[in-house]
Amino acid sequence: MSATQFVSVRETAQLLGISEKKVMDLIESRELQAYRIADKFLRLKKVEVLNLRNVGNIAREDKQYPYTSAERVKDFFYFNDFYLFAVAVIFILIYVIFYK
Repeated sequence: MSATQFVSVRETAQLLGISEKKVMDLIESRELQAYRIADKFLRLKKVEVLNLRNVGNIAREDKQYPYTSAERVKDFFYFNDFYLFAVAVIFILIYVIFYK
């Protein structure tokens, strides 16, 4: 079998229209057979994934949630807190050096 006959968990999730967590749940419940390649990479047969999609037993997870302004602000401070703190410290040091 060639490498193109196997797909990753992410590709499987995209083919089925579900989350990667749901794919892992399907593997654990033995609805999908997964193979370890080099004891490191988890792969699934593309034919089996397409068969499961065509049977239609999998409910698609197409629900999307809006990204609100509050979440954007929260994420901004979460991912940039170090930089904001560093800028504040720099301004304090400049004030102390030049104005005292």
